[in-house]
Amino acid sequence: MAKGKSNTNAEILRYALTHLENERAAIQEKIDHINSQLGAKITAPAAKAEAPTVDGRKKRVLSASARKRIAAAQKKRWAEHRKNKGKAE
Repeated sequence: MAKGKSNTNAEILRYALTHLENERAAIQEKIDHINSQLGAKITAPAAKAEAPTVDGRKKRVLSASARKRIAAAQKKRWAEHRKNKGKAE
């Protein structure tokens, strides 16, 4: 992979993140305005999906490429196991 492409992707992702955060802030303002018109209490934003698990640690997430590498390695191990099992009989 070219070195410049990684930087470009990071810049694009930062821009997208900034844009989405701005949209979220605008939507939250609209929600707060409607809640105030209804006389409801203003609620805090919902908890993120990345909340700690029961034991206090965050859940680890594997990338798609990592899952594919792990699956390929496991398939290779099972194929080798089946091949050796056939020879033993």
